[in-house]
Amino acid sequence: MLESLGALADPPWIHLIVGLCVLLDVFVPFLPSGVLLIAAATAAGTRTATVGVPPMSGGSAVADLFALALCAATASVLGDLAAYRLAWRGGDRFDRAIARSRRLAAAQERLGTALTRGGGIVVVLARFAPAGRSVVSLGAGVAHRTVREFLPWSMLAGVAWAAYSVSLGYFGGHLLGATWFSTAVSVFALFAAGSAALYVMRRPERGAAHSG
Repeated sequence: MLESLGALADPPWIHLIVGLCVLLDVFVPFLPSGVLLIAAATAAGTRTATVGVPPMSGGSAVADLFALALCAATASVLGDLAAYRLAWRGGDRFDRAIARSRRLAAAQERLGTALTRGGGIVVVLARFAPAGRSVVSLGAGVAHRTVREFLPWSMLAGVAWAAYSVSLGYFGGHLLGATWFSTAVSVFALFAAGSAALYVMRRPERGAAHSG
């Protein structure tokens, strides 16, 4: 995947590309930011294995992975805040924009009850769920939730998602090499986490439905 980018696949350019993709995918959920982040971390893991650096050692390798995760987490929070602020000011227009997108509308339906409850952990779980980040960030703005309610959980969500994705890519690349199979396994693990997060978020809905 990264071979087609040529020199752009090397630091610091790949960090900037990943950061831009993560920043924008809150507005364009089909951007492959998670796949790109994993691929970049896989390449870093392969470079570490190639030069014979033991896992989690070697200053340059760890610094590369840390910079990649920091860039992704920062871009995630900035994107969340941008969507939150625009939705705060846009109100009904963003609600209608969500309704026009089948993917966002489906995610809003799945996450609606959890978002209404307003629990901060919902922001973290939604970061892993398909289109969940977009729905929660826009929904928090439309609902006029305060920055103090939203920002700390957005930061935690960005760090957790970035650390998990980079870890998947790194260990996948280090153990399996920079192959399509390694990337596919890591991406599958990322989507599995998203499915698990969605399941956890929907459990209270099911329990309420059965009790009603």
